[in-house]
Amino acid sequence: MRRRGPVGLFVLALMLSALLLTACGDDDESGGTTELSFFIFNEPSGILPTIAEKCTRESDGEYTIEFEYLPSDADQQREQLVRRLGAEDSSIDIIDMDVIWTGEFANAGWVEEWTGQDATEVTQGVFPSVAETARFEDKLWAAPIWSNTQLLWYRTDRVDKAPKTWEEMFRQAAEIGPEGLIQVQANRYEGLVVWFNAMVESAGTSIVQADNAQQIALEPAATERALGLMEELSQSEAADPSQSTSDEDTARLSFEEGSSSFMLNYPFVYPSAKENAPEVFKNMGQALYPRVDADRPPAPPLGGINLGVSSYSEHKDEAFDAIKCLRQPANQIEIATAGGLPPVTQSLYDEKEIDKVYPGFADLIRQSIDLAAPRPVTPAYQDLSLAIQRTIHPLDDLPLDDVAGTVDELRDNVQTALDREGLL
Repeated sequence: MRRRGPVGLFVLALMLSALLLTACGDDDESGGTTELSFFIFNEPSGILPTIAEKCTRESDGEYTIEFEYLPSDADQQREQLVRRLGAEDSSIDIIDMDVIWTGEFANAGWVEEWTGQDATEVTQGVFPSVAETARFEDKLWAAPIWSNTQLLWYRTDRVDKAPKTWEEMFRQAAEIGPEGLIQVQANRYEGLVVWFNAMVESAGTSIVQADNAQQIALEPAATERALGLMEELSQSEAADPSQSTSDEDTARLSFEEGSSSFMLNYPFVYPSAKENAPEVFKNMGQALYPRVDADRPPAPPLGGINLGVSSYSEHKDEAFDAIKCLRQPANQIEIATAGGLPPVTQSLYDEKEIDKVYPGFADLIRQSIDLAAPRPVTPAYQDLSLAIQRTIHPLDDLPLDDVAGTVDELRDNVQTALDREGLL
């Protein structure tokens, strides 16, 4: 056999190197499966991993989805994400985003914009109020996957007709007496801001201007009307003695004990009462969030989760595809069925599965989300939220005879917060 010369050996070495590089290349280059890291809090129902497995199968080898669980506390979730994204951590592909994070994350350049057909697909048929939470400066930065809203829950054995306004509810509570307590969320945390935002929106104003998220709105007369009602409740016999430390769960527990006749809270309280307080549950009615004024519509709270693609992900295309799968209508129904979390697509409220999740009040949930007023989408949201909390908490310490003075202070503090960059 003829021996190869130096040139032949060099060519052979190049060929072997090319083969080795191909064999050792990354998943995308080799046509293998991409592993996507999904950073999300551990949603209690456990349905998301099941949906992720289904999407993995449907991707036909394009990707798998691995979960990285964040803390259960929303502030701790945000802090962990901010630290990682601020460090340009490429290990994050899909981000579970609270609806109030959009402005901050988009402004910081941490999430990819949704454009073209992708943007159309994840917003088609979605409640306008919900889609607004995913936009910043007229661009779409996330895909809504589930929503949430508050209803008025009341005792049908004590109240003949659900109140339509806060003042009507105050009168009914006074007539009931000691068991006429009204449960709200008034601790110094985000729940207090949720309540405040719903009140000022129903009064006819907003926290920030619609066309400039860095400029305060809070029209004084309307804000005085809204805050005045919050103070009036907090300093009345209808307030729970522990109202200044109340949150969603303490409100639920107090209502289940039977000492309250009204509660503003999310739909999770319905199955909880059914399981924990059957005597209360059988007399538990639902109605739309109360109005500030009879001639203006209510502006119920709006919560929920949107999904974003990290700007530092090395697998952006696959992440966009996975999110589109995770939030498709059939999966929204599964999420609602397992965890009670309301779908973001309006037409799904006509499906029988949603009627089973919210028996007798599915359309009420739809109305509430449709009427809901999102909290401000601004890069300075964390500063803004803290400014509101610090100014109006505790509500029972604010002077009822000088609501205007508190509003002046609030306006100054909110504008100061808006003038800063979002907290990192």
